[in-house]
Amino acid sequence: MRILRLPLLAIALLVAALGFAGSAGAAPPLSVQPDDEAVDLTPAIERPVGQADRIQVATQPGPDGIVRRIEVRAETPGDGRQWVVFSLKNEGDEQIDRLLVSPYFRFSGSGAVWPDLGSERIRALTASQGLKPERQGADDADVFRLTLDPGATVTYVAELASPTLLQLTLWEPDAYKDKVNSFTLFRGIMLGIAGLLALILTILFVVKGSMMFPAAAALAWSVLFYLGVDFAFWRNILDLDPAADRILRAGGEAGFAATLLVFLFAYLNLGRWHVRYSHVVGVWLVFLFVTIGLSAYDPSIAAGLARLSLAAIAAVGFGVVVWLALQGYDRAVTLAPTWLLLLVWVCAAGAAVSGPLANELVAPALFGGLVLLTLLIGFTVMQHAFAGGVVDQGGASDIERRALAVMGAGDVVWDWDVVVDQVHAAPELEAALGLRRGALQGPAADWAEIVHPADRDRFRAALDALVDERRGRLVETFRLRGADGHHLWYMLRARPVVGADGEVVRCVGTLLDVNASKTTEERLLQNAVEDNLTGLPNRRLFLDRIEAALAFVEGEAGARPSVMVLDIDRYKKLNDAVGVGTGDTILITVARRLTRLMRPQDTLARLGGDQFGLLLVSARDAESAGAFAEALKRAIGAPISFGGRELRLTASIGLAPGDSAQEAEGVLKNAEVAMYHAKRFGGDHVETFRPNMRAATTDRLLVSGELARALERDELRVHYRPVVRLDDRSIAGFEAALRWEHPRYGRRPPQEFLAIAEETGLIVDFGLFALEEAARQLGVWQDQVPGEPPLFMTVAASGAQFLRQELVHDVAQALSRHSLAPGSLKIGLAESLVLDSPEHSAHILERLRDVGAGLALDEFGAGFSNLPLLERLPFDVLKIDRSLMRPQAGGDRSPMIRAIVRLSQELGIEVAADGVDTDSDAVEFYHLGATYGQGFAFGEPQPAAQCDRLLGLAPQGVARRVMQGALRRG
Repeated sequence: MRILRLPLLAIALLVAALGFAGSAGAAPPLSVQPDDEAVDLTPAIERPVGQADRIQVATQPGPDGIVRRIEVRAETPGDGRQWVVFSLKNEGDEQIDRLLVSPYFRFSGSGAVWPDLGSERIRALTASQGLKPERQGADDADVFRLTLDPGATVTYVAELASPTLLQLTLWEPDAYKDKVNSFTLFRGIMLGIAGLLALILTILFVVKGSMMFPAAAALAWSVLFYLGVDFAFWRNILDLDPAADRILRAGGEAGFAATLLVFLFAYLNLGRWHVRYSHVVGVWLVFLFVTIGLSAYDPSIAAGLARLSLAAIAAVGFGVVVWLALQGYDRAVTLAPTWLLLLVWVCAAGAAVSGPLANELVAPALFGGLVLLTLLIGFTVMQHAFAGGVVDQGGASDIERRALAVMGAGDVVWDWDVVVDQVHAAPELEAALGLRRGALQGPAADWAEIVHPADRDRFRAALDALVDERRGRLVETFRLRGADGHHLWYMLRARPVVGADGEVVRCVGTLLDVNASKTTEERLLQNAVEDNLTGLPNRRLFLDRIEAALAFVEGEAGARPSVMVLDIDRYKKLNDAVGVGTGDTILITVARRLTRLMRPQDTLARLGGDQFGLLLVSARDAESAGAFAEALKRAIGAPISFGGRELRLTASIGLAPGDSAQEAEGVLKNAEVAMYHAKRFGGDHVETFRPNMRAATTDRLLVSGELARALERDELRVHYRPVVRLDDRSIAGFEAALRWEHPRYGRRPPQEFLAIAEETGLIVDFGLFALEEAARQLGVWQDQVPGEPPLFMTVAASGAQFLRQELVHDVAQALSRHSLAPGSLKIGLAESLVLDSPEHSAHILERLRDVGAGLALDEFGAGFSNLPLLERLPFDVLKIDRSLMRPQAGGDRSPMIRAIVRLSQELGIEVAADGVDTDSDAVEFYHLGATYGQGFAFGEPQPAAQCDRLLGLAPQGVARRVMQGALRRG
């Protein structure tokens, strides 16, 4: 959509020359006051006629007195395009934010014969000046956020998506949110009552075999379905398109009419009076079922037929009920009051859809009345269930039904006797607040003392207004103080009772505990802008702070806020080693250290994972920002003690100076690019953003793209690291390691391309390739070097492979294709991977053992090792991590390693030592009880041809025992 602005003189000449076909005058401006909560714009709009794809509108004079003309182009050109024009004026000296709301559907005024069942109303909205109105996310209305600058007069042009504009309201955002929340609570209560009633009647249908019980249950379920459609419950549950509401609404109305007809026929047992009743009802039901099917093709026609049928059923049914009641039929006598209320409800609904009743509360009131009617019908049917089918001629009173409804809903009864000024609250409220019995009985002024001070004046004013108006309904949410000083949220819903003299004698209502919903609401609001773990601002709020800082320094010479992105080096590996809980504790510790360095005007945020963002406003030049970054490095590098160990962290920091000409997102991305560039230096580094850094980031993307084609270009190789028996230094097997030989980039470091493969999901295909190559090579070696026990091969499985259900199948296929000895192909799993999901791990490991694979537990001791894990899971080999093999400052690890070896031997698990770098290491680990060793002393990963020489298979090689002797001599 585009706006064209022309000077006034040019506009006048163009009008004279062309006559301005399709132009429109400006709408009179509507003054918007800061304290207006909701303003109906429907009377203030104009509907000018534009061309097929555009409209021209003259705006209201601005502060300079110039009248401008704007041209708005349609987003979807076509014949019959309709437009709406209105003007808003802010006469105050503060900016005003409002929400423009146009609902898709309104029950009131929707129409009886050919109803409007809802659709999109406003396709686009254009403002003559200021910020472009932003469409807000909403499923049941077109919502746009408008911003009016002080003293501004703005003309808005709306392109309609539908010729009918049901309502156009200007809402204060908080008031609109409160309105939506209140209706959501009401809808939840209605759905809960209707669902409970439908379930109870269904249970009665199972217990009692009479025809009236399934008919009443079907009616209750149809009411529940229709309420679910109108409350958008089914659309949210089934993830349906909003357009599906039209079909569901039409089908729901037809279904309600059909089940109501079936209930009337079944309850009154009309089949016994005359066979013609059965014929008429049968034909009517066929018509309604056809109407339900018609709703899928033309919902408007189907809904119109359903509404006319409902009115006819109510009227004809009332006549039948009265006729049978006059003849003394007990069921008709019982049903007569309820059906009279139904007839009144149908008349009110007809007045609502036809237009006379257009209040916003009409539809909720009708839905509440529908649930009440269904409840009354349910109570009528339950009388037969518990009285053996005999109904008292007098029937249940309406007061009794209401009392039962309150009891079923679980609300607390609240009663204020205005004449004697005494408030009575049910004992359940005193018990919930921990107060003594009778503590809440007394004058309203004393009772209000337990109301939270922030809600007390509003509570008193609401009661005074209810007494003064002598009508209406009180719905207030406030906090009540318990015996322990804590406050709980309650909602009071009350109505006044007027005496014979026209004055209010009492106010009666119920108190509903809404503490859970209020807590959830507050938590959602907090989570929207704060990080759950650290309590710091999240990325969304951080961007907002950056944007505010950039706007604040605009025009101030020399003021340039700096944005930093800090990422903890190798945190993922650390988190896998120490566990998620300890990893979170480390993040909290880092956040506290960084917070102590911040000034009040600065902002620290957690951007996600181990990344933190810093907005530095206190440092006004690049030199100060750089010094601050170095201070951050030192703070993070301070040792962290836990579990008798000292952990030293490093961080990569990217710094980007802010500029008022930049977007907040752009500044943050620059800092992230600088941070990733700092990581290329090995971490513990600070980099300031330079434009050429984006090219370095592009290089990583190019490497990622080349890696995606590494398999098809045959660039991947599998190398093999020897695993040696420590007792005689003979080769027991090998460990497979993946390598990438690129013709252009050369040999890439494994940690680099494996990390990229993890990020892009290629690690699964790479793991399958390594498994197949290692199995094939192991088969060759087992044929050429027979022996007992046979050579084995360990292939590490990544986390992505382990979570796939196909891993067992892939291993079984590799074993069968290459005829490997049972247990010689060992699948290596990191300890942290197994600890993440012990139950899943046990299941997968048992299946791998069943297909003939061996199992090796890698990196044992890298984190907080779980010794019971060795007893629960069927591992063959346990490989002690290199970090545990190295002696640490302040202690000897030999007792710990000896304990692990002793436990493993008792469980029948062989132990391999990783990190055997010297011959003395081999001797030490042998005496500690390790069976196998691997490390620099026996060779790094090497191609299969070099391993052939170690096995004595190369023509120029020596015998295998010579190799063993050489290894023994060191």
